[in-house]
Amino acid sequence: MFTNRTEAGNLLAKQLTKYSNHKDVLIVAIPRGGVPVGAAIAEKLNVPLEIVLSKKIGHPINKEYAIGAVTLKNSVITDNIQGVSKTYIEEETQRVKQLLQKRQQWYYGDAKPKTFNNKIIIVVDDGVATGNTLISSIQLIEKENPSKIIVALPVAPKNAIRRIKSLTSVTNIICLLTPANFNAVGQFYENFNQVSDNEVLEILHELA
Repeated sequence: MFTNRTEAGNLLAKQLTKYSNHKDVLIVAIPRGGVPVGAAIAEKLNVPLEIVLSKKIGHPINKEYAIGAVTLKNSVITDNIQGVSKTYIEEETQRVKQLLQKRQQWYYGDAKPKTFNNKIIIVVDDGVATGNTLISSIQLIEKENPSKIIVALPVAPKNAIRRIKSLTSVTNIICLLTPANFNAVGQFYENFNQVSDNEVLEILHELA
């Protein structure tokens, strides 16, 4: 059980000390919940914090069911999607990119996000349930040619860890808890309040 996301990040940082003060290391947090975790790691290791701005594309019948994910530069679509037209995917991709453009403007203003090319990327979230969002984010990061991808998580079920390990681009996974009885990420935190856009913005400005 973690007190909050910051404590979870501090505990993960202890497992990542070999990356302290490393000029090629970038902590990449998945908004919004992963940002306080990533910020704690970035502070302890004295390395930069970045976020991966991505958003899922939902199935036309059930929007909660992800059929792909999009960043401003790339997209990843699940293979063999039944009953989904190419037009729908193209339109949704454009719509999501417009939303991400606004979010990037909100988070960064005129500053440009850091490049992932040839960097050691440590991907961080506050935990995963299925791993779908994290896997999509990793696939999108992979397209930017990092030298290495490491995943750091406070908590995840064993089947999600197995799925992440199956990705050839992932060099290493650090996960502090892999409980047998897993219902939701929030059950492993005493304080699991939702992270707001304003909090993300504040953290990014503090660590800029």
